[in-house]
Amino acid sequence: MMLYIVGFYNQPAPKENDLKGLINHLLENPSTGIQFVAEHQGKLLGFATLYFTFSTLKVKRQAILNDLFVIPNARGKKIGEKLFQACLEYIRENEFASMTWETAKDNKVAQSLYNKMGGKLSEWLFYEIS
Repeated sequence: MMLYIVGFYNQPAPKENDLKGLINHLLENPSTGIQFVAEHQGKLLGFATLYFTFSTLKVKRQAILNDLFVIPNARGKKIGEKLFQACLEYIRENEFASMTWETAKDNKVAQSLYNKMGGKLSEWLFYEIS
């Protein structure tokens, strides 16, 4: 996850205890989210994180695909597709209203994956404030 935060998104490194706390929170509070991982021979190759909220309009739970990351030397092996599919299967099996996500306008690789997996651009605009 550190490679994802610092290496891919060029964000400041979080404190190790804070990062472990997030992972432990998901493990201890499965109603807030879930993380899927891709491993090979004990080596972590990628992960996908779903956080859960609600859709008032659909009167059901909704999932936010907050993270989907595959380490650089494991890309091109369909790992991202498998992680995405695991998330999609999870929300369908658990009768969520939908799964939403966002990506950078210039992240053409992610956009290609999402289009391939059946994702559709939303008509909604995304706002943010800090």
